[in-house]
Amino acid sequence: MINRVKEKLETALEDWRLMEISSEDEAEECAERFERHFYEFIDELKVWFQHLEQPPSSIEEAENLIEIKELMERLPTPLDLNFLTELELIIDGEDQVRYD
Repeated sequence: MINRVKEKLETALEDWRLMEISSEDEAEECAERFERHFYEFIDELKVWFQHLEQPPSSIEEAENLIEIKELMERLPTPLDLNFLTELELIIDGEDQVRYD
């Protein structure tokens, strides 16, 4: 199941790379595609998290999971806060923050 999470992350990261090199005309489309794929990644992470035998009850516990560490290592630094915010919402059982 974590493999699906990683696949979704790779798709979002490819969009991130495209955003960095996109022209001004392409920027909005690239940003929208990235946002959609980032939240698909978060949705898949939530499914994985809900299937854990003993899900972490705090952000600190979650950050210590090997799988979460691996995901965070792949994220560009500007996405760290977004990811941690979404992870905390998953832990708390709340809906995601969507920036539309």
